[in-house]
Amino acid sequence: MRGLMMDVPLTLASLLERARRYFPQVEVVSRRPDGTISRAKYGAICRRVHRLADALQQAGLARGDRVATLMWSHAAHLEAYFAIPLSGGIVHPLNPRLHPSEIAYIARHAGDRFLLVDDVLWPLYERFSNQVSLERVWVHSLGGAPVPAGIERYESLLSSGAEDFVFSPLDENDAAGMFFTSGTTGRPKGVVYSHRSQVLHSMALCMADTLAISHSDAVLLVAPMYHVNGWGFPYSCVMAGAKLVLPGAGCGPEDLLDLIEGEGVTIACAVPTVWFGALEALRKNPGGWKFRGPVRLLVGGAAPPASLIRELDRFGLRILHAWGMTETSPLATMGRLKVHMQPWNDERKYEVRSKQGFAAPLIDLRLMRPEGEVPWDGATPGELEVRGPWVASSYYNAPEAATRWTDDGWFRTGDVATIDPEGYVKLVDRTKDLIKSGGEWISSVDLENALMEHPAVREAAVIAVPHPKWQERPLAVVVLREGASADPEQFRVFLADRFAEWQIPDGFVFAKEIPRTSVGKFLKSALREQYRDWSPPAPDMRKKR
Repeated sequence: MRGLMMDVPLTLASLLERARRYFPQVEVVSRRPDGTISRAKYGAICRRVHRLADALQQAGLARGDRVATLMWSHAAHLEAYFAIPLSGGIVHPLNPRLHPSEIAYIARHAGDRFLLVDDVLWPLYERFSNQVSLERVWVHSLGGAPVPAGIERYESLLSSGAEDFVFSPLDENDAAGMFFTSGTTGRPKGVVYSHRSQVLHSMALCMADTLAISHSDAVLLVAPMYHVNGWGFPYSCVMAGAKLVLPGAGCGPEDLLDLIEGEGVTIACAVPTVWFGALEALRKNPGGWKFRGPVRLLVGGAAPPASLIRELDRFGLRILHAWGMTETSPLATMGRLKVHMQPWNDERKYEVRSKQGFAAPLIDLRLMRPEGEVPWDGATPGELEVRGPWVASSYYNAPEAATRWTDDGWFRTGDVATIDPEGYVKLVDRTKDLIKSGGEWISSVDLENALMEHPAVREAAVIAVPHPKWQERPLAVVVLREGASADPEQFRVFLADRFAEWQIPDGFVFAKEIPRTSVGKFLKSALREQYRDWSPPAPDMRKKR
């Protein structure tokens, strides 16, 4: 016997219609590159989405066509997020921080047909335009940057569409969006989200035990809309009717704190690097910002050290640690404390909050080794595998990567983790970043987090360097805080309380900065290349006399 429920497709149209009907006065705040602010309301944005969807169909958009965006985060990009999939196309945000040749490769691989581009990014587009075959390009005016005469304009495109345009019926399994992985190991690979997966992912972000996004929130989307599905916030905020604050490009730590204060932000999301900068600004000017209440900071992309969580707490900025990937849309785990943990002392709670959390609803996790599944004992590491309704089942047009999925349908993340009996995930490392010394694993992440708790350290990355006897040994690359000083022996003593002697790095080198990916993660491949010939300095024999 089948259930007697209505078969209503889960599409993005329902999210947009909800915002139009119930939250037309809620604001979307966009910060332009020159620092000025523009404001729009959901009601007006919904009308423009209808016009844009109609205009794209009139321009020849067919079901399944990819429409690329080369845009910063602002209201027009939000319009594209909805209008393209609701016109039957697939929205494909391009990352403007990548090298032009890599952007061109991604656009070609995706098969992009049309492009929406900010005028301030036109010079970037010109650097790869001869490497792609786009039929039509429309320029959105953001900063008044010069664009060659005769180029089609976004507002002109919009004016050709009708506000009463009726979206064509869509299947919930139709593709809605396409994003590419970071490509830190090989070529970037395309992940294609469906309408169904986007709706379910949006609902998950609004649940109380994840991020609890609601109509009462003002959400600062520091993570750019071109990165990992905008972390799901463009859709979840519209569904919930939450105020959305989009900082765009060139927004420094002080600017972000100004937005949090001035716009009454209650939720913000970004990689840890951003919050390190905000913490430095707060240290220099501790009374400079007054927030209306506690701010939930969703942090992903890298593990924030406990010291960062602890210090931001003092300023009313409360980190919620999450984990996910492009392949998981991205929400997979969320680091909230369980009820029975609330009476615990602060140190125990910070230890839990430093972990990646437990699985979001509808997401399944397991740890695997070649010999089989790993127990959840909080000590035994294995490769983290995941499955769920918003987890990719394959990459777009990349059959060579089929081995990332198991025969029984789980996605191999490439992350090595432990899971404790409560279900909390602790990432130990990426499989490619683990240091294998004498047959034993050393976690670069644990060493990095410990080093970043040293008062002289601003940030630290730990990599493996070749060793003739032990195969690999850890090397720490350290960036000191402004005005601070330290020497390697101090770090060895500092780490000795937490790590066995064989786990402590063989060397500590000092750098002005650590190379990063386009989204702020440590680029360890560059460090491994830079220090591939590193060897420990010869001992000073004079000290032994």
